[in-house]
Amino acid sequence: MPIIKPIRGIHPQISEDCFIADNATIVGEVTIGQNCSVWFNAVIRGDVHFIKIGDKVNIQDGVVIHATYQKSPTTIGNNVSIGHNAIIHGCTIKDNVLIGMGSIIMDDCIVESNSIIAAGAVLTKNTIVESGSIYAGTPAKKIKDISEALISGEINRIANNYVKYSSWFKD
Repeated sequence: MPIIKPIRGIHPQISEDCFIADNATIVGEVTIGQNCSVWFNAVIRGDVHFIKIGDKVNIQDGVVIHATYQKSPTTIGNNVSIGHNAIIHGCTIKDNVLIGMGSIIMDDCIVESNSIIAAGAVLTKNTIVESGSIYAGTPAKKIKDISEALISGEINRIANNYVKYSSWFKD
């Protein structure tokens, strides 16, 4: 049974059609849209600021999503895939984004729509990822523009696959 609990009287708001893994943790001021999935050992901690997650977002195994007290909330748009063991902290991720496995996105970063953050990338505080870009490295830098093939072949494919995978756990 997942841990879903209020903090200071504020309860997480989770759409009924979402898949939440048995050992996921969601606490506090967290809003999760439709067709989302929160996978095994993921932690979404809305105890110090709000976390807003759009529709068709998959938060894969071991992901940690948090914010900075009274300063930097976390907002995640629609059609976003957050890879295994990523850390998302006090930042804004817009629509149609792929966040690679093990990447770290720090406070006050903005990841514009139609972007990819490579596995293991570290976006330091205040980094702004241009729409249609791929960022990689430590600290992360733009390595190239994203193609339409990557948008449909990777960003949309992975988001759609996770809707399918989560349906297997709802039966």
